[in-house]
Amino acid sequence: MNKTRNPERRRFLKTLGVGTAAAGAAAAVGHVTLAQAETPASTDKAPEASTQYRETDHIRAFYATLRD
Repeated sequence: MNKTRNPERRRFLKTLGVGTAAAGAAAAVGHVTLAQAETPASTDKAPEASTQYRETDHIRAFYATLRD
C-alpha cells in the first residue's frame, strides 16, 4: 500500500463534499420558498383570454406537412 499523501485527491474529495452540501442547501431553500409562495387572488371580473392549446386550420396544415 502506498503511504505517500496525495494533495490532489484530498482537494478533490473536499470539493466534492462542499459541492454536495451546497446543492443540498440550495434544494432546501428552493423548496421552502416554493412551499411558502401563495397564488395571488384574481380581482378581475373580465374573462381571461384562453391560453390553452387550440388546433386551428393553419396548425392542421402544418401537421399534414409533417406526415409526408
